[in-house]
Amino acid sequence: MYAQHFGLSQDPFSIAPDPRYLFMSERHREALAHLLYGVSGGGRGGGTGGGFVLLTGDIGTGKTTICRCFLEQIPGGCHVAYIFNPKLTVIELLQSICEEFHVAVPHAGMAPSTVKDYIDALNQFLLQSHAAGHSSVLIIDEAQNLAPDVLEQLRLLTNLETNERKLLQIVLIGQPELREMLARPELEQLAQRVIARFHLDALSEVESTQYIQHRLAVAGHSGALPFDRKSLQRIQRIARGVPRRINLLCGRALLGAWATGLQRVDRKVVDKAAAEVFGSENTNPPRARKRTAAVALGALVVIAVAALISFMPWAPQSRVRTSSAVAASAPQSSASSTVRAPASAPAPPPPAARPVEEVDALLARMPTDINTAWRELGTRWNLDAGDADPCQAATSQQLLCYRSSNLTVPLLRQLGRPGILTLQQGNGVPVYVLLVGLGAQTATLRVAQSLHTVRLVAMGRLWHGDFATYWRAPPTYSGELREGSSGPAIQRLAHQLDLLDGHSASVDAAVPRVLDAAMRERVRAFQRAQGLVPDGQPGPMTLMQMDAATGGTEPRLQTDQP
Repeated sequence: MYAQHFGLSQDPFSIAPDPRYLFMSERHREALAHLLYGVSGGGRGGGTGGGFVLLTGDIGTGKTTICRCFLEQIPGGCHVAYIFNPKLTVIELLQSICEEFHVAVPHAGMAPSTVKDYIDALNQFLLQSHAAGHSSVLIIDEAQNLAPDVLEQLRLLTNLETNERKLLQIVLIGQPELREMLARPELEQLAQRVIARFHLDALSEVESTQYIQHRLAVAGHSGALPFDRKSLQRIQRIARGVPRRINLLCGRALLGAWATGLQRVDRKVVDKAAAEVFGSENTNPPRARKRTAAVALGALVVIAVAALISFMPWAPQSRVRTSSAVAASAPQSSASSTVRAPASAPAPPPPAARPVEEVDALLARMPTDINTAWRELGTRWNLDAGDADPCQAATSQQLLCYRSSNLTVPLLRQLGRPGILTLQQGNGVPVYVLLVGLGAQTATLRVAQSLHTVRLVAMGRLWHGDFATYWRAPPTYSGELREGSSGPAIQRLAHQLDLLDGHSASVDAAVPRVLDAAMRERVRAFQRAQGLVPDGQPGPMTLMQMDAATGGTEPRLQTDQP
C-alpha cells in the first residue's frame, strides 16, 4: 500500500526468506562461507569431507535466508537433500533423505522398509556419487527439534565412507539450544564430529542502518532514506538488531507514515508501530525496562525511608543528618553505575588483589554492540578505529578480525591473548565484554574501562564458546594455506616449526619451503600438543598459537591471578 508513496517497486520488508534481500554483514558472510566450506569438503579430492557443519542463531537472525542463498550457490556435481521439518522418527528421517536424493529403496516381501533397507540404499547411492566425482550434502533446518535417537542415527550416517573419505556432509541449522543439545554428555561422539561451528549474532546499530538501506535499494528506492536518524536509533533499540524484528517494525512504520501523509518516518511513528506489532511491553528493550524498574524501585525506597524518618521520635539534628545521608547515597550509587572512568584514570590494582564479583551484576554495563568491544580491544593494539568499522580499520595495520564460536577456557588459556567474549543470560540480549586475564578459577574482565574479577564457573553459565580477537596474519596470507602453497607465509610457518623443533633460526633459511605432506604432519604434531584439532591445516587458531609459542609480541592475557 505504501510502495508508490515511497517510490518502491515491491515490499522491502517482507519476512519471506528471499535471497535477493540477504544483507551480507561480516557475520553473514562468514556464515555463508562456513556452509560453502561444508560443500567444498565433499566430492573427490576436496577438503576434509564428512562430519557436521553447525550454524546456529537466534530466531529471526537470518539463518534460513542464508540457507536459501547457499542453495543457490551450490556447485554442479553436488547432490543436496534439504530437510526443513525435522520432527521425525528415525525411519521417517531416512525415508525423507532417500526421497530428497531420489533414491529408490527396494525391500523383500510386503513388510515396510527397515532402517537397514534405507541405509543400504543410501550407502549405494553415496558410493556411486563418489565414484562419479560428485559430493553429497544433507541440510537439516530447525535442527534443535531433532530427537536424541535421530541425532544418533545422523551420527551413524557419517560412518558411510571409503578408505579415503567420508561420503556424506551434514549441515545442521538451528536455534541456540542446538548448541546446548550437542554439549550433553550422551551426544559427545556427535559433537566431536562437528568440523565447523558458527553462530549468527544480531546486527549492530551501524549494520541495522545498512540493512535497512540495502532492503530499500533492492526494492527500488533511491534518494534519501525515508527514516530520520532518531527513528533509526529507535528501531535498533526496539528490534535489538534482529533482522526479522527490523522487517516487521520498518514495514509497519512505513505504513504508518503513508497513512498520515509523512515523507519520512520519525521516532513517534516508530513507537506507534512497535506498540502495534510487538505490544506496548516491547517498545523498550529488556535491559531498558529493567533499568526503568530499578530506578522506580530505588525512588520508592528513598521515599519510604524518608517518610519513616519523619515519624521517628529522633532529635531534629539526627533526622537531618540521616536524611542527608540517604539523599546523598542515592545519586552516588546511580552515578557509579553509569559514569565511566576517564581514560586518564590511574591503573587498577593488580588482579590478585581484586575481590571476586558476580558476573551477573556486571551484565547491564556491558555493550550490546560488538563494535564497541572491538574498539576497546583495539586500544591494546594501538588501533584507533574512530567511527569506522573496526575490522576494516584494522586492515590498515595488517591486522585481521578473528571470531570463533566453539572455544573452551583451556583453549583461551593456551591462546593467551585478550579478546571479546559473548555473554548471554537465558534468552536475553547478547552482550560483549573484554577478557584481559585468566587465573586458575577466575577471569578478569574489562567493563566500562575498569577491571573486574569473576569466577570462571559463573562466567561459564553465560559464555558458550564465542570469542573474537585481532591477529596479525603472515605476509601474503589470503584466508587459507593450501597444500602445495609456497611464499612468505609458508616460509614463516617453516621457520616457526624449525624453532619449535629446536633447530637454529638460520638453518636453510634461504631454501624455499612448500606446504607438503611432511610439513602438514609437523603442523599436526603442534596442534596435538596445543589441544587443537590435528587436521594439519595451518588456520588462524594454529597460526596464533604458533606465534605465542615462538615468542610473538602480540598483546597477552594477564596470568598473575590467584
